[in-house]
Amino acid sequence: MTIRDINPRRARLAFPAGVFCMIALFVSPAAAQTGSNQEQPKVVIDNDGTVHVPAQAVPMSAYLSPEAKAYVTTHLKAMQGIDGLSQGSLMRGFLDRQHTLYPTDREDTKIGGVHTFVYTPKAGIPDGNKNRVLIDLHGGGFSGCWPACAELESIPVAALERIKVVSVDYREAPDHKFPAASEDVASVYQELLKTYPAQNIGIYGCSAGGSLTAMSVAWFQKHGLPRPAAVGIFCASAGTPTGLGRGGGDGTYTAVPLGESRLGTAPAAPSGRGGATVGYLDGTNPADPMVNPINSPEILAKFPPTLMITATRGMELSSALYTHEQLVRLGVEADLHVWEGLFHGFFYDPDVPECKDAYNVMVKFFDKHLGH
Repeated sequence: MTIRDINPRRARLAFPAGVFCMIALFVSPAAAQTGSNQEQPKVVIDNDGTVHVPAQAVPMSAYLSPEAKAYVTTHLKAMQGIDGLSQGSLMRGFLDRQHTLYPTDREDTKIGGVHTFVYTPKAGIPDGNKNRVLIDLHGGGFSGCWPACAELESIPVAALERIKVVSVDYREAPDHKFPAASEDVASVYQELLKTYPAQNIGIYGCSAGGSLTAMSVAWFQKHGLPRPAAVGIFCASAGTPTGLGRGGGDGTYTAVPLGESRLGTAPAAPSGRGGATVGYLDGTNPADPMVNPINSPEILAKFPPTLMITATRGMELSSALYTHEQLVRLGVEADLHVWEGLFHGFFYDPDVPECKDAYNVMVKFFDKHLGH
């Protein structure tokens, strides 16, 4: 398990109640340097443990590379629409760089009746990988980001691992509801099983795609499909536990404002799926393990080896950590990698060293667990 050190970034914030924040218990670095005797704002703790934290100036994490510091700043400004920036324009730039750095071919096709893009490295697939395949489930809140997220998540993995990656254009809201996406993933998986043994197939996804990866494993179990060799739940979790109570996890009050640079934007569900998933999951029962596999220890215990990737400013931080805890408790081989100072879905920029590190973690994990 790899867990990066924790240290937050500069942004003028007033944290809401409900977070235990040790930094508030110490004199700020600026006050220490100036020798100011001015009384510092005090932390107030309620009898139920709720912590009221005064406004803070949160500096950039000192652990980030120079490229990552610039990346986080640009991301935060884009989330605010500052200087005309947008996430869409940034993603187009990232995609251009990925095409340059990671040459791949893309086939537009259908597998099991479902629209897919199939990515293969221009350098060719070596013999050891010809009988192996990965399935990517793109992010986008179950309501968009095809094909941009599919491209950004598939291209570097296909090129670096020199393996075929099948990205699934699964059905989404507002036109479709649960379990449409799970059905589509199962259809693609069943078709691939005609060519590849289950122990040679891996599945991964980021954000909504990470959630769908966990949901798909549960769906396979329910419908008697063989377990894939390994899965990657990136920027997401296995869902929201029932009876979680008010406020969710600490990440709601730390990672969300620091990663998105705005207050009052905590995810609708602590799973990290975000408010856009409400349409897709409308009318479902949160206790249903097909929706939230975290609510079934029996299903979780049968998960294949699982790679979890998150970041200290990712809105899914708490739920991802909790998912990893439960998988380990149930005896599942689960790897957790938490990137310091970065945000939800951080690994799209191939010029940032931390993003390259994330690609390498993905490649090594699937190379280890997929059969030959």
